[in-house]
Amino acid sequence: MNIDAIQNGIVIDHITAGRGMRLYELLGLDALDVSVALIKNAVSHRTSAKKDIIKIDSDIAINFDVLGFVDPGVTVNIIRNGALVEKRRIDMPERLTNVIRCKNPRCITSTERAIDHVFKLTDRKNKVYRCIYCETKA
Repeated sequence: MNIDAIQNGIVIDHITAGRGMRLYELLGLDALDVSVALIKNAVSHRTSAKKDIIKIDSDIAINFDVLGFVDPGVTVNIIRNGALVEKRRIDMPERLTNVIRCKNPRCITSTERAIDHVFKLTDRKNKVYRCIYCETKA
């Protein structure tokens, strides 16, 4: 399989195998009018385990909170003129805004549509986020 190198864009690497499609959907990559490659179950040279990779052939804004929520530890590589110019390892964000929705039907976010869905990280070890309005677990 051949996937061309990108000249200007973003490579999201070291995605846990199977989580690439969820990131693709949450980042809204299907709405882009640029080349996007989702590689599933590639072999990682770093760990010998399987991983997913997303290549975006455009320098777009990426929501790092989505990346940190879905798969903390992913690597984001920024490519310009065919060269790696920046590499970031993404961690879990302390707050999530409009990434996920509160499931509590009695939460104010269910009745007031204009209110942002905001979650705070309450347990890093177990990856628990809670709604700031009603404390419902995400």
